[in-house]
Amino acid sequence: MIRRFGVSWALSPAPVALAALALAGCGGSSSSTATSHAATGAWKRGGQSVLGAVSTSSLGTLPAAVEDAAVAPLGDGRLVLIGGIDSSGNSTGAITILSGGSATEHGVLSIPQHDAQAATLGSYVYVFGGGEVSSYDHVLRYDPGSAAVTPAGTLPAPASDVAVVADGGTAYIIGGYTGVSPLDTILAWSPGGGVHVAGHLPTGLRYAAVALAGSRLIIAGGTESGTVTDAILSFDPATGAATPLGHLPYPLTHASAAFVDGRVVVVGGRREVTGAQTAAILAIDPSTGAVSTVGQLPQPLSDSAVSLNGNQIVVAGGESASGPQSSILALTPRVSARLRSGP
Repeated sequence: MIRRFGVSWALSPAPVALAALALAGCGGSSSSTATSHAATGAWKRGGQSVLGAVSTSSLGTLPAAVEDAAVAPLGDGRLVLIGGIDSSGNSTGAITILSGGSATEHGVLSIPQHDAQAATLGSYVYVFGGGEVSSYDHVLRYDPGSAAVTPAGTLPAPASDVAVVADGGTAYIIGGYTGVSPLDTILAWSPGGGVHVAGHLPTGLRYAAVALAGSRLIIAGGTESGTVTDAILSFDPATGAATPLGHLPYPLTHASAAFVDGRVVVVGGRREVTGAQTAAILAIDPSTGAVSTVGQLPQPLSDSAVSLNGNQIVVAGGESASGPQSSILALTPRVSARLRSGP
């Protein structure tokens, strides 16, 4: 059994099957430090790059199966996965760097944890919250060069199940769970600048899929008050306002997101609080809230580590019906039509 902050379920005792998938979080998300990138495979509408569809391919295999890992890009074609839940159902302190389809262990947390999320700010990766038996309020700094992990601050309250995105030198921590109640806060944190409340969600929210689209955070789905939501919100850090943008085709939680070619791409997730994973890859128009299905994972998957890397979205690990997975997937935008403005 895994006990994840008050929710228990059984993992299959059978050997964990490899999936052609990969990457995302104890946060809801997951999450989600992905930033805007002009990837290939767009079609033009009104002179703007717009995602058409997504194809999937296998990149490689992780050293060990994992779900609920924090993930962040390192800016040189590499990604780092931190913590998570392993195939035995326990939290892990493993730190793994991905470069293409290869994976190398590079450091270890002093305390195993899962359901955190991470952001790259400057030369370091910062890990926010998470937990094992209880939720943590810490902010950790990981040095990709030396593999050292050091304390970097604290959050106002313990917070697992968070989503995190980076915008320049600031990390935004969305929602979460104290171990007692869900959080409705959107926090802004920067190295040396401390933390402050940048805004509030309409209600406490865990396991949301979040991505930065231009100057706004698009927040999709999640778990609120013990139920799964289909709401899509748009948060403007300049005003502190989180406003309704639209609805997903169905309630969705434990998904992950990245922004590419003008769309927020939502990967996998669960359609119920536990189980009911989906293989769907959705795309949200951040201007209108319209949602379309743009692809399918090789199998239903939730709680993956998801991050943009070059012209691909990398998906590492995650949970299927059989438990944590060890494969690494690449999602590549591709052309489904080509429309251009003008003559």
